[in-house]
Amino acid sequence: MNVLCTGGAGYVGSACLRRLLRAGHEPVAYDNLSTGNRDAVPNGRLVVGDILDRESIESTLRDYRIDAVMHFAALASVPVSIADPRSYWLTNVVGTKTVLDAMVACDVRLILFSSTAATYAFASDMPLTESSPQDPQVPYGTTKLTAERLIHDYSRAYGLGYTFLRYFNASGADPDGNYGEARSSESHLIPLIFRVATGRREKLTVYGNDWPTKDGTCIRDYVHTDDLAHAHQLVLESLEPAMARAYNVGSGSGSSVLEVIAACESVIGRTIPFEYAERRPGDPAILIASPEKLERELGWRREYAEMSRIVETAWAWHRTHPDGYTELRQ
Repeated sequence: MNVLCTGGAGYVGSACLRRLLRAGHEPVAYDNLSTGNRDAVPNGRLVVGDILDRESIESTLRDYRIDAVMHFAALASVPVSIADPRSYWLTNVVGTKTVLDAMVACDVRLILFSSTAATYAFASDMPLTESSPQDPQVPYGTTKLTAERLIHDYSRAYGLGYTFLRYFNASGADPDGNYGEARSSESHLIPLIFRVATGRREKLTVYGNDWPTKDGTCIRDYVHTDDLAHAHQLVLESLEPAMARAYNVGSGSGSSVLEVIAACESVIGRTIPFEYAERRPGDPAILIASPEKLERELGWRREYAEMSRIVETAWAWHRTHPDGYTELRQ
């Protein structure tokens, strides 16, 4: 299939694009490179453009004879969304509508939407299932849920087939060590730990040690990007017009911040200095997904089930690319 990956130069989008290539599909990344990395996309697979530019999207859909869209492009920081909701509504909602309008105009009728655990009510019982209440507590989650509802409405009116993939904490790096998690402004736990390990940061900040968890730190569900990409491939290859589905992509269990730090320390062979700080607004104590539906309906299984394997791949990337993709560019 010819697949347009909006946000396809980003961490998750590019991992999915590379997986599709290995599976024999013809993916193209469409990215404005505001947070994406040009070098994360194989040569000849990148179109530089913005999801707010409908004319550009339409010409790309037509030029590459696109059969399906994987819509990754979004703003995705919970704290920033609280401070700057305007940008999140513009990119995550208006941008999604622009993509949908271009798809309808070009008769592209399949979309796979990169959604998030943040659409759920954090007070729900864990692990979260696809039927758990959706009641987002932060603008990031609100805008992603609004995008889901937009896609549903377009499906009903114009016959689009869609699948929402609500995933939790994407992590790890490509097994070959050539591609990993690199941002100019980093907020994710594992890469922040390895920034300390490579001397780019003095110490790690742990937000809260008084959560109602086994060690007082937050618990999150971590899933390797290659396992995420496999889920996207399975969904794409089973998607049909007028189809409406949603899947959680997670592990069914979780790791606390201190457990992740310990796993990273074990891999690198030394301690990581950290300090506690106040809780951040919008953070829940525990966030875990049930992947049972995805496993049952599409046969998805995780290859990277242990935290140790996830952080091993991440460390292989960070120790050889401490400045992200700079070495690849050179």
